[in-house]
Amino acid sequence: MAIALAFAAPGVAQAGTASTALNRQMQFAIAPSDLRTGISQFSQATGLQVVVKPAAVSGLRTGGVRGAHTVREALDQLLRGTNLSAQMQGGIAVLKPAASPAPVRRMTQVQYSAVSAAEAPAATGTDFEPASEEIVVSGYRQSIAQAQELKRRAVGAEDDIVATDIAAFPDLNLAESLQRIPGITITRDSGEGRQIALRGLGADFTRTQLNGMEVLGNTASGMDNRGGVSRSRSFDYSLFASELFNRVAVQKSYSAEQDEGGIAGTVQLYSAKPFDYDGTKFVVSAKGQTNTNTDGVTPRVVGLASGRWGDFGALVSVAYSQIRNNEYGYRNWGWGLTKYNAANIGPNIDAATRQQLLNGVWQSTAQSPSSWYTDRKRLGITSALQYHPGDNFKLDVDLLYGRLSDNRDDYALATAGANPLTGTAIGGTQVIQSATIDDSNTLRAASYTGIDLRSEHHIVKNHTDFYQGVANLSWDVSERLSIHALGGVEESKFSQPVFDKVFMELKNTAFSFDMQPTIPVNTYGKDLTDPNNWALQRLDVQENKVTSRYTNGKLDGAYKLDDALTLKAGGEYKHFVNSGYTWANKVFHNVPTVTQVPNSVKQTVPVDTLLQYIVGNVDGVYSLIGDNRSLTAAYLQAGSDYRVDEETWAGFAQLDLDTEVGGMRLRANAGVRYYSTDLTSSGHLATSAGFAPVSISTNSNGWLPAANVALDVTRDVVVRLSASRNVNRPGLSDLAAAGSITTRPNGGSLSLGNPFLKPYKATSVEGSVEWYMDSHGFASLGFFYKSMDSFITSSSKQMPYGETGLPLSLLIQGQDANTPYDVSQPINGPGADIKGIEAAFQHDFTFLPGALKNLGVSANGTWFDGHRTAFYTTGGVTTSRELPLDNLSKWAFNATIYYENSLWGVRVSDAYRSRYLTGAGNALANSGGGIKATNNVDFQAHYNILPGVRLIAEGINLTNEPIQQFANVDAMRPEVYTTSGRTFSFGVSAEF
Repeated sequence: MAIALAFAAPGVAQAGTASTALNRQMQFAIAPSDLRTGISQFSQATGLQVVVKPAAVSGLRTGGVRGAHTVREALDQLLRGTNLSAQMQGGIAVLKPAASPAPVRRMTQVQYSAVSAAEAPAATGTDFEPASEEIVVSGYRQSIAQAQELKRRAVGAEDDIVATDIAAFPDLNLAESLQRIPGITITRDSGEGRQIALRGLGADFTRTQLNGMEVLGNTASGMDNRGGVSRSRSFDYSLFASELFNRVAVQKSYSAEQDEGGIAGTVQLYSAKPFDYDGTKFVVSAKGQTNTNTDGVTPRVVGLASGRWGDFGALVSVAYSQIRNNEYGYRNWGWGLTKYNAANIGPNIDAATRQQLLNGVWQSTAQSPSSWYTDRKRLGITSALQYHPGDNFKLDVDLLYGRLSDNRDDYALATAGANPLTGTAIGGTQVIQSATIDDSNTLRAASYTGIDLRSEHHIVKNHTDFYQGVANLSWDVSERLSIHALGGVEESKFSQPVFDKVFMELKNTAFSFDMQPTIPVNTYGKDLTDPNNWALQRLDVQENKVTSRYTNGKLDGAYKLDDALTLKAGGEYKHFVNSGYTWANKVFHNVPTVTQVPNSVKQTVPVDTLLQYIVGNVDGVYSLIGDNRSLTAAYLQAGSDYRVDEETWAGFAQLDLDTEVGGMRLRANAGVRYYSTDLTSSGHLATSAGFAPVSISTNSNGWLPAANVALDVTRDVVVRLSASRNVNRPGLSDLAAAGSITTRPNGGSLSLGNPFLKPYKATSVEGSVEWYMDSHGFASLGFFYKSMDSFITSSSKQMPYGETGLPLSLLIQGQDANTPYDVSQPINGPGADIKGIEAAFQHDFTFLPGALKNLGVSANGTWFDGHRTAFYTTGGVTTSRELPLDNLSKWAFNATIYYENSLWGVRVSDAYRSRYLTGAGNALANSGGGIKATNNVDFQAHYNILPGVRLIAEGINLTNEPIQQFANVDAMRPEVYTTSGRTFSFGVSAEF
């Protein structure tokens, strides 16, 4: 605040508030001058980008513009007598001789130079030289030019993606589009981007807003190693098709007028509106897509219809897609410290190795070749109604519905039968015959006799339904006072009514594994494809539901104190509720002996897999055995039925500044926000008598000051500086008054919540220098630093199950009170710091000769560094370790090379992120698990067969990049190696 006020102190010369709305009423004071200078002053005052041939304005003068006019009226008056007229194209004013033909169409190459607010001279009379190079103001280049202009006009740090038309995003969903922005990396699952990390902080630290209102959507992963059902604050971007949106803004700095939360930043999603287009608009797009790991072609279709009738406009868009994917490879359930009984160590093991096995070695769990086949359908419908009577009143109503449904068939083969390799102790018929143990006490390879195998066939049907209705009203009460109001509701319902598993068992086989190759290798002593070797072991049934609801209301106003200073103030109410439950039942059919079933209900794996084996046909086995597949509340999984209820009141006051200091344009804001949140967490907590119902209420509140400054030190260079205080509420599962239990043969894990957690609070400082190269590109270099007072971290310990206080009834066959369990719980740990550097460059190669001038490049790179402290308790002794923050990749790079002319275009994109952690691990000697570096290459190409009609080809993950997860950042113990195939789509789009 002090910085902004210090800049304001010298006085106010003039203010220019950028606005591209042609019907906005403004005061103009543009004196008669040569036309180039007049256009520059007009663009600086309105923020409207203007493009014109240099020769067309040579020697021309304007009579200027004075008084109150709409932007359109002022531009017409500015051009009076010049024989030039303005034609709007994608938010840009194109100046052409009045006798020239129809306006420039999208995807048509034109030779113009751009005169915009980004290029306007300062009031000191700096000489303005319009660019003379040829540029393509259309298609992809037009999109990035508009995104560049939005970035430049922002006061704080911001990056944008703009689709000039619906269906113009090239990626499967918004996560994959967002990864092109500096500072954003994404996680992938089932062949698609899923969640984002912003500036090294995970998805829980990024707030997502849709048409101005915060949103949250729950989905599920097919793989336990990636979290299963998502019940968190992180937004899952796989929920929506990218075609539903025509702009995404990533706001990295914070101002007091923004909602509190999202320490990493805010992602603003904007769906299309009827007043985005000059008149009636129709768009259709149809593609067929296929994946190299599956068979067949699936549809991806989009339609949009928009119309305007005077003051009223209406738009409807629909996007539907289906994609099949099979992610397959090798998976370990995890790694645990495993001790062998003397009787389970073979005679060929040397004495030193024998002693290591008796003392305990870090051993992989289950050693499982696995496949996850997904048939995913995505439907999105948006509708927008706009009522704009005159220039001073606007009412926008947006309705959105989205549905993501998954039908999955998962297959796995694991050493998880009655005599398994899955626990913390080996004490059955298993005998280890050879062992390779490295200096990190990791069992890298081993061979056995007496192992019982388990195969799994798992069918899943789930869906997420998302609903949102939001109204935005703006009213210019007078020339000085304006009011904005928002009201909205949002609901996300995740339902997983089918989650059925059949486990088959093969008894007493030799087995070996080798974890040393990139893809681990198993060998087996019996024929895995002989159905006579397999019998029924167990049947599992589960049902899940998660519901999130938001109710939001805002009212704020802005009052112009003078031409440079605007005072803003407002209040907000937000109510958020998250609830859910899991019903589960496990029935063993191998006691006292395995249950024989006919070969007619057995099958081999019908999808790609590392090796073939027998699994049970789920429908056939359940029909034969007769186990219940429809559960009730009587099957509630302990600790899963928790509810988090948050009610927040907030208010802010902020001063905006737009003036000149020393011949340089200065824009700034400074303000403070106050929030108060009442939290009620209800569920069941562990007690000495088992789980008991509980409801815990807490309150958090505070003041959040923020200031942002943008100084145009020259017509081409902008310097930004921001400082703020922000808050981030703990994760939903962290706050749960509940616990969840995961059982496995000879062991398990228990995860407890902590309703008394305090919010994250961070002080942030950041700055950047940005160089805008006329309309052809920009280069920027920025830094940021965040200091968190307290960082929620995990506390892990291993203890006998009987010491957890939970009832023995939750255990599975073969477990008792002495069975060791890994118990984890979040706690408020020491603070954490994160810092980083972001560099970006974008340029059209207009300086190259001939056809090469249609080339261009967009690239960025980031370096981040941040750490937190994790705690581990073993044998009653607590130790700690500093680890990198979860989801933080120290290095990330993105690059897109594009070529575009009037007939065709192509672009190739590359996204790299270095390895990152996803958890603290279950012990100090196994701390820090995560995912290795990834590098994904995508492309898009198009060919214009008619004006407005184009053929499109796209490819996602061209190199079939694997996902490699590991346990322990020191020993790099392999956990998952999978590939999801290459996705290709071909189709046509048309607009008219």
